[in-house]
Amino acid sequence: MPQAAPAVRRVTIDEGSAGQRLDNFLLRELKGVPKTHVYRLIRAGEVRVNKGRAQADTRLELGDEVRVPPVRLPERVEAEKDFVPAREFPIVYEDEHLIAVNKPAGVAVHGGSGVSFGVIEQLRRARPQAKFLELVHRLDKETSGLLLIAKKRSALTSLQDQFRERETGKTYAALVIGDWAENKKVIDVPLLKFVGSDGERWVRAVEHSHDPQAGQAKRSISLVKVARKLDGHTLLDVTIKTGRTHQIRVHLQHAGHPIVGDPKYGDFEANRALARGALKFERMFLHAKRLRFQHPAREEEIELSAPLPPECEKLIAALTPKQ
Repeated sequence: MPQAAPAVRRVTIDEGSAGQRLDNFLLRELKGVPKTHVYRLIRAGEVRVNKGRAQADTRLELGDEVRVPPVRLPERVEAEKDFVPAREFPIVYEDEHLIAVNKPAGVAVHGGSGVSFGVIEQLRRARPQAKFLELVHRLDKETSGLLLIAKKRSALTSLQDQFRERETGKTYAALVIGDWAENKKVIDVPLLKFVGSDGERWVRAVEHSHDPQAGQAKRSISLVKVARKLDGHTLLDVTIKTGRTHQIRVHLQHAGHPIVGDPKYGDFEANRALARGALKFERMFLHAKRLRFQHPAREEEIELSAPLPPECEKLIAALTPKQ
């Protein structure tokens, strides 16, 4: 079927988009159109706000009318959009401002870098009537647990400010290999992001100031508490005071206790043995179990918790020392 010729659209800004920059609004409206092309449209004056030219950083206000010019999407992008399945996720908390879901392991939070779609695209598909749904923060694809999604722009900015200022309590359950020392409670080791020879994004700990890249590493702090001693393993509660990429995974591996099932920084032989064993444990044992934050619209503290998934509980039961 040939695509219908695209037409000019006039979009009235509602509460969901009020306060957003024009460029960010267009990137959402014109999903799949390259960023460079979107900025070219703005510079050429093809995008109008209330019939006048506007800059990329123009803040949109409630009731503004935006002229969105006709743009033909590549057919591949159109096809991909149609393949996003509608999916709801287990809801831990929901009101008119936000949703907290218990994300399963193995599901990306959003599409990109080889992943066609994630939680947010599937949720938007499942709720076509929702005017605004945006991720407040991210979890690695391999990590399960609490994920916040804002239903209003005001909630998004409030919650993201809290995450930025570290005014949230984010605690993860992590099962590591070996016997973690009870007195090792703080890991304060800088982390550095880099792209490996495989083209993938990696993170490494920078222990010494004489490391040639020490100046580029970012201070990273994780608080560790032993939850349970198990057979050859330790179940930890890890609370992060900074939110670096792969922080918990690299901090625990650097301390000599990699996370069970971690496909990137883990003990590959041990992972393989667990995956092929009787339990068939084939995921990373890292779970966002607790989240504490100030409600974005009300003066109250919200504390949410997500129980460990059944496969993780089963592994703990199998590793519990016999009395």
